[in-house]
Amino acid sequence: MNNSMATSTQMIVDGAASTESEILTVLDVARFLRVPKSTVYKLARLGELPASKIGKHWRFLRRDINQWMHSRSSQG
Repeated sequence: MNNSMATSTQMIVDGAASTESEILTVLDVARFLRVPKSTVYKLARLGELPASKIGKHWRFLRRDINQWMHSRSSQG
């Protein structure tokens, strides 16, 4: 019985961790920020939006985008 409880607790912890480190595409970020994809590309290219370029594709961590949003809202 303790083993099943430990397993379910681990799944919750893993679920929370996977949401935070979820990898987003340009389209995902554009929808999240409610801006055109071209704006996401521009901000990523200029280094204003935290992103990684893998080959010709941009990828974003949900955690980084959330932190970026919070830092921008506290500046204003």
